Amino acid sequence: MSKRIEELDWRPTPMGDLCLRRRRDPATGRDIHEVKLGDEFLMSSLFTEGEIALTRLGLEHLQGDALDVAVGGLGLGYTARAALDDPRVRSLIVIDALAEVIEWHQQGLVPLGAGLAADPRCRLVHGDFFALAGEVHGLDPARPGRRFDAILLDVDHSPRHVLHPRHAALYQPAGLRGLAAQLRPDGVFALWSNDPPDSEFTARLAAAFRKAEARVVEFANPLQEGMASNTVYVARI
Repeated sequence: MSKRIEELDWRPTPMGDLCLRRRRDPATGRDIHEVKLGDEFLMSSLFTEGEIALTRLGLEHLQGDALDVAVGGLGLGYTARAALDDPRVRSLIVIDALAEVIEWHQQGLVPLGAGLAADPRCRLVHGDFFALAGEVHGLDPARPGRRFDAILLDVDHSPRHVLHPRHAALYQPAGLRGLAAQLRPDGVFALWSNDPPDSEFTARLAAAFRKAEARVVEFANPLQEGMASNTVYVARI
């Protein structure tokens, strides 16, 4: 039996104080892992449907059985885990700006961590996804110029509500065209958002890619005794 609320790790970072905690949900008896950055809740294992749907919707129309995937944002690992559960994925690179989050996985402090860290197809990279996306060498520091079948991004709350002002450039036309250039033919860029579909951003995606759509993902919210929703944007070249 775990404590009602237990702080597993706390670190000061350039982005603010980072906290990993575990709490017992009295309604279900489950242990819930949560991450806070400063006063903001970044993620919770109570709500994982959006992260999993990001992978499912991003990969569902891809062809072939040797897919190379890049993920921006490790978090609690649900997007990455869903990618590795797809037998077509042969390699996965996960980029996170916080070395502390990668360490949580490597040390087994989060439930999915040990499995991700031990999977030979998966490489966890400490780096700034947004800076790498804007560089000519691309997202994989070990393989300059590498292209991917899918790029999945789950870092900011939405294209309008970013965690750091420097992230905003990625969601503009030039940033989106830069991402498209890092995909193989018929490749996919998918983005998680906590906000409802944004028609202006969808139009920007459609201008940079051959096709773009916003998909709403609904799931039960036991805290509010109702339903909640996320948005997953899917763009194809």
